[in-house]
Amino acid sequence: MKRLIIIGAGGHGKVCAEIAKDMNCWNEICFLDDSFPKNKKCLDFNIVGGIKEICIYKNHDFFVAIGNNKVRGELILSLLNKQINIATLIHPTAYISEYSSIGIGTSVHQFAVVNTDTKIGRGCIINTSSIIEHENTIADFVHISPNVSLGGQVSIGEYSWIGIGSTLVNNISIMMKTTIGAGSIVISSPINNGILKGLIK
Repeated sequence: MKRLIIIGAGGHGKVCAEIAKDMNCWNEICFLDDSFPKNKKCLDFNIVGGIKEICIYKNHDFFVAIGNNKVRGELILSLLNKQINIATLIHPTAYISEYSSIGIGTSVHQFAVVNTDTKIGRGCIINTSSIIEHENTIADFVHISPNVSLGGQVSIGEYSWIGIGSTLVNNISIMMKTTIGAGSIVISSPINNGILKGLIK
């Protein structure tokens, strides 16, 4: 039986479980979450243990559904070191150019667009209705929030988070570990990282 084990039964985990269900690639989808044994269900999926029990299920496919970029990255790297197979989740309604690439452990959500010659790293979240235009480079463990629009030739550094509804024009470079606040408009590449918001020029 082909089983997908999702690490993390929070809000992001619920969304990822539905994406996996809609992909119809696994006979069973279940969770590992540290709320076990208090909680044994997430939606209609079983929670079968805590995160420390990963090795019990190491022969199955895994997906890390943790919203925090740093924690998600650490867990993915740990799974890779254990030579555990990590799935990539792409919802059937998402558009993915055949000339783009998506790293392992990434989720591409409903109605997202990933256009031509774009490279998305490992363990990223490409959230609902986000638009990643041509020739973008999205590094590992980045979160692109819902309704974000990235113009052409945008580069996003590792562990960065682009907030809901933000717009980045063409040729923008974002340093690693940068947070762009919700609704921001970025018309010039920031010269530093940290938390940035509003009109960034």
